[in-house]
Amino acid sequence: MPMHPASCGGGARAGEDVRLCSRMNECHYDKHMDFFYNMSNTDTADEWSGTKLVIVLCFGTFFCLFIFISNSMVIAAVVRNKRFHFPFYYLLANLAAADFFAGIAYVFLMFNTGPVSKTLTVNRWFLRQGLLDTSLTASLVNLLVIAVERYMSIMRMRIHSNLTKKRVTFLIFLIWAIAIFMGSVPTLGWNCLCDISACSSLAPIYSRSYLIFWTVSNLVVFFIMVVVYIRIYMYVQRKTNVLSPHTSGSISRRRTPVKLMKTVMAVLGAFVVCWTPGLVVLLLDGLNCTHCGVQHVKRWFLLLALLNSVMNPIIYSYKDEEMSTTMRRMICCSSDDKSQDRCSSRIPSTVLTRSTDASGHYIEDGIIQGTISGKGNS
Repeated sequence: MPMHPASCGGGARAGEDVRLCSRMNECHYDKHMDFFYNMSNTDTADEWSGTKLVIVLCFGTFFCLFIFISNSMVIAAVVRNKRFHFPFYYLLANLAAADFFAGIAYVFLMFNTGPVSKTLTVNRWFLRQGLLDTSLTASLVNLLVIAVERYMSIMRMRIHSNLTKKRVTFLIFLIWAIAIFMGSVPTLGWNCLCDISACSSLAPIYSRSYLIFWTVSNLVVFFIMVVVYIRIYMYVQRKTNVLSPHTSGSISRRRTPVKLMKTVMAVLGAFVVCWTPGLVVLLLDGLNCTHCGVQHVKRWFLLLALLNSVMNPIIYSYKDEEMSTTMRRMICCSSDDKSQDRCSSRIPSTVLTRSTDASGHYIEDGIIQGTISGKGNS
């Protein structure tokens, strides 16, 4: 068991205790991960070996391939379809890019886990965990920016915000700068390489104080976003119900804000469900809960987090009819240019004739139209 500083000195074994304490307080940059796993009593060989390791690698490979292909299609759909050239969809494409990056992080993890974990150098282990932390932070900050964009749009009674492309580009760069920084914090010094007694169990070279900070900050942001999205959705629903009887415009146009909010809330809900259990386990480890059995559930919650990047493209295509149509066109028209005419003929005319200037319409236009219609009838 790791020895705490409080147990140093005193008794017949005072000399041995002093030597152990000095060993724990020195820096271990040159050690391999087996040293830290042994100090934290973390067993990696039995958990990921033999048939179990092969099964995990097979499922992981399948899910990662799906993540790469599906999220690439989402990004391509936003680029190709001019109806998606609005801030909301640019940020949605960036969220797909974050999921694509998560797939890269999981591939790197698959080939650097199990028995291989103990052979890693400190820098390679930092890279492995940093990729995962970066992907989570990128998705989280991106959802937070989407929440701000939705708030700006709804409060101004617009379907889309008036953010310029330069501002959206700056926000995307800012999202990734924050994500990379948060993923690099342990590497920059907030670790336990010089204080073994502060090391966690699940992440043997992460200090418990960092795990507490990281998990609590993420959970707080989760809670804030859930509250904000619920309030925005209730506002949109209430406004839509009030304006519907007075609106002579198309039904699809009136429902667009609600559809966008349902898509975002479905993505946020999946994100919270998939990541919260793992964050809670990390928080318990940071609090040094030795009787919580965190070692027994960590790999299952990691797979649950992997499923989040699988679910998002499915949510996009299921909740957004235009996205689904664009992705189907890309699939059936990629092999032959001649097939594009056949694919286009299968698309309902109502989809092809939608207005591309959705951001220029105000929701309150329905009141004006309804008032004019009422005067005309009288």
